[in-house]
Amino acid sequence: MKIITETARLIIREFNLDDAQAVYNFNAPEEVNRYTGDAGMCESIEDATNIIKNIWLKEYAKYGFARWAVVLKETGTVIGFCGFKNETRIDAIDIGYRFHPDHWGKGFATESNQACIDYAKEHMTIDKVYGEVIPENTGSIHVLEKLGFKFERQYQEDGYTIDSYAIQLKQPVHSLIKSGS
Repeated sequence: MKIITETARLIIREFNLDDAQAVYNFNAPEEVNRYTGDAGMCESIEDATNIIKNIWLKEYAKYGFARWAVVLKETGTVIGFCGFKNETRIDAIDIGYRFHPDHWGKGFATESNQACIDYAKEHMTIDKVYGEVIPENTGSIHVLEKLGFKFERQYQEDGYTIDSYAIQLKQPVHSLIKSGS
């Protein structure tokens, strides 16, 4: 079990197959997937196992990252996920988070993803990260803004309006050259 980073309250680590029950638990409440487009994707322990095995473990092997488990230090319980995904739909790196509603409103989304951003700046080669959110999801927009993401554009996809936010983690090489001359 590879630990990625920690905060005062959280351990952020790779998922493993032993996390299937926890993945099911934080996906099960209907309100969790209200704005994600993932409704109906995780309706059983078997679905949760398949997500871990066929998505996250494969992405760890292929890209070196995928969504990471957020573990509450106090209890050792997996309460959700955070972190990055190589999002082929937008051909870019996306940040995401999902928590059981019992853990909403406690700052875990901001805390865990700030730790991921700090980790990425130090240990990864990601230049720019996007956050895709529908405008009605004001809670997630607030988290993105607290993390330093800036609104870039709004577009339509599959009947949904999507707001795209982004944050630059590393300066592009051409801007470094300009500033040095």
